[in-house]
Amino acid sequence: MDMGLSNKTALVTGSTKGIGKAIAIELAREGVHVLVNGRNHEEVERTVNELKSDFPSTSPQNAAADIVDRQQREALFEQYPDVDILVNNMGIYEIMSYEDVDDEVWEKYFRTNVLAANGLSKFYLPKMLKNNDGRIIFIASEEAVMPSGQMPQYGMTKSMLLSLSKSLSKRTKGTDVTSNTIMPGPTLSEHVYQIIDSLYPDDMTFSEKEKKFMAANLPQSEIQRFIRPFEIGRLAAFLCSPYATAFKGSPIRMDGGMVPTIF
Repeated sequence: MDMGLSNKTALVTGSTKGIGKAIAIELAREGVHVLVNGRNHEEVERTVNELKSDFPSTSPQNAAADIVDRQQREALFEQYPDVDILVNNMGIYEIMSYEDVDDEVWEKYFRTNVLAANGLSKFYLPKMLKNNDGRIIFIASEEAVMPSGQMPQYGMTKSMLLSLSKSLSKRTKGTDVTSNTIMPGPTLSEHVYQIIDSLYPDDMTFSEKEKKFMAANLPQSEIQRFIRPFEIGRLAAFLCSPYATAFKGSPIRMDGGMVPTIF
């Protein structure tokens, strides 16, 4: 399906690996010129070169910056003042007990997972509204609506993204600009792959290891496997398309059945 995104420009934060890179790839597949972001200039440049090689009709650019830092965000705005699509993917997480989450940690997660995304959205949204065209997507988590208790500082920030996305959506009333949130469930990032692969004997296939891990640790998952990043990438590409304008402030779950539905 042609998503009608050819020659659009997208800034995807944290797009050198994991979900962010998968979104960058799927957007480039649709002809989008992707601004690749990450803190490491060399990693960003490698990803840019990959996209150029795989999707030669597009013009990916290096948008390396630590977007948590206000000065670096402002420098990014000067370099790339206009985008059609903003994907706020960058974020941090770690398992922590509530007792160990002090004020400094709370503030770090708030600055990284919320304020950075808000700063980008606040800059680009008015331009999208002026053009009557644009997409803002926040990448949250099932932790936003079903906290496990293992990452309270992370779950809190992901819940905040749902509220922020809906608040921004109110500002898009009557326009073709949208603000939505994707809530992935457990996803097979590079780091997760390494962890699962190391937990079990070498004579097991990864598929066998994955099934064993899911059965023991995530029995509530209905797909009984990790979501592949490209699946989230394809969903994001659709939400960026002109066919998804009716999604307004929507929290879109892609959790493999992790979150129970209440009718």
